[in-house]
Amino acid sequence: MENRRIVIITGANSGIGKEAAQRFANEGDHVIMACRNIAFSRKVQHDIIAASGNDHVDLLELDVSSFASIRTFCTTFNSQYKRLDILIHNAAYFNHGEPYRLSPDGIELTFATNVFGPYLLTSLLRDRLKQSEDPRILHAGSNIIKHFFDPKQTFDLDLLQENHGTKSYSVYKMYCQSKMALMLLTFQMAEVFADDGIKVNALQINGAKMSKRTIQKVKPWWRPIAWGQNLFFPPPSYMADKYFTICTSDKYKQTTGKLFNDKLEIMEPSPIHYPGFFKQMKLLLGSNVYPAYENTNIREKLWALCKELVGE
Repeated sequence: MENRRIVIITGANSGIGKEAAQRFANEGDHVIMACRNIAFSRKVQHDIIAASGNDHVDLLELDVSSFASIRTFCTTFNSQYKRLDILIHNAAYFNHGEPYRLSPDGIELTFATNVFGPYLLTSLLRDRLKQSEDPRILHAGSNIIKHFFDPKQTFDLDLLQENHGTKSYSVYKMYCQSKMALMLLTFQMAEVFADDGIKVNALQINGAKMSKRTIQKVKPWWRPIAWGQNLFFPPPSYMADKYFTICTSDKYKQTTGKLFNDKLEIMEPSPIHYPGFFKQMKLLLGSNVYPAYENTNIREKLWALCKELVGE
C-alpha cells in the first residue's frame, strides 16, 4: 500500500502510546514505535502486528531525554524513510516523589524529556515532515496545567540545570511547568512551521488507567493513590482515539496552534485578570479554557532556551 501514512509515536510500548500504535496499525498505517526499552517493546510490537494483521510496525530505539539518542534515532529514520506524515509526542517523564535528576545532557530530567527532547526531535524531523502532503504534529498535554490558573504560579527555569542552588524541588511541580511549557511551544511551533504546511496541536489529557507494570514503577506510598485514580480514569484507548482523530480527520486538516480537550473541542485562553473565587473554581472544574500565562515573553524565552540547550 503506497499511500500508507507514516506515523512516529514516542513511548508507544504502554498506555496511551501503545493503544495509539494499535489504532494506527489497525488502519493500515506504517507505524514507527519510538521506545527506550527495546527488549520490552519488542513483544509489544509483535502483539500489535498480530492483532492488526499489519506487519508495517517498526521499532526504533529512542530515549527522549537524551539528545544523543534523539540524533541517532533521527539519522536512522531519515536514512530509511523519505517522509513523515504524523509525529506524536506521547512519551513523558513523571515519577512522583523522585529526587532531582539530570538527563545525560545535564538538564533537569522532567524538562529534558517533556520539552527539550520533543523540540529537538521535531527539529531534526522537520525536513521529512515537509515531504508529506498533510504533515501533523501532536503534543500530549495534561490538565495539570490548571495550576497556572493561580496568578502566582511561575516557571522555575533556574532549576533546569545543576547549579540551581538551594531552591526547593518537586517532580510534581516541574511536571506541571513542563506541560505548560510544551503547550506554549505548541503555539510557537505552529507559527514557525506555518509556511511549511506543518500543523502543530496539543491534546489536554485528563488521565488514563495505568497498567500494573506502570504502577509498580512509582513510589510505594503513591501506588494506592494510583489504584484509586484507576477507578475513575478512562482506558488508554479513549485518548488514543483522540490522537488518531486529530491527526487524520479532514475536519482538522487546516487546524494548527490549538489545544483540544478530550471532547475534541478547541479550548480557549482564560481571562488574563482572574475573576473571583467561584468563577475561578468554575475554570478549574471546566474543560473549555486553559490558563493564559501573563508573561507574554515566556514563549520566546522558552523557544530561545530550547535552541540554546540543544546546541542549535
